[in-house]
Amino acid sequence: MDKSFYAIFKSFFKIGTLLLGGGYVILPLLTSELAEKKHWLTSEELYEFYALSTTLPGVIAINTAIFTGRRLLGRSGAIAALAGIITPSFLAIVLIATALGKIAGYISIKNLFWGVGIGVITLLFLAIKEMWTKCVNDKFSSIIYGVCLILALSGKISPAWIVIIAVICGIIYQQINNQKGGNN
Repeated sequence: MDKSFYAIFKSFFKIGTLLLGGGYVILPLLTSELAEKKHWLTSEELYEFYALSTTLPGVIAINTAIFTGRRLLGRSGAIAALAGIITPSFLAIVLIATALGKIAGYISIKNLFWGVGIGVITLLFLAIKEMWTKCVNDKFSSIIYGVCLILALSGKISPAWIVIIAVICGIIYQQINNQKGGNN
């Protein structure tokens, strides 16, 4: 079958249109479209590209598309696959943003988003409640929680740094406990 820029773009556009649920869904779609229907690649090659893509930073579907396109037609194949896989999502986002921009002023839509916001806050509260019982269960974790809360509320330190500080404190605390247990 034809492995032209347009053919690769069209195949990946089709896959991108059907790709709901993230990168984990791409493998059966790729296998069906590229290995079984078009015979451009073998299933084993697709599995290797997928496995490699899961180990790299970034979106699994995009990484897999780039590897696959490159194998099919070199650099231009990678560009065609990339453009094909992201175009449906891009178009969907543009359409949704356009529609939301036009209807966001309606009172019923504002009420809907208010309700969604309350629902999200409730889910966050439940997640915190669940984590609280598992994480803040002794004097040390209560102190670390208090310090992290004060740092977060101050607004002067990035939340990422607060997490890193808490992780370092936890590692040090565990090392001290391990040494105490080994010396007894």
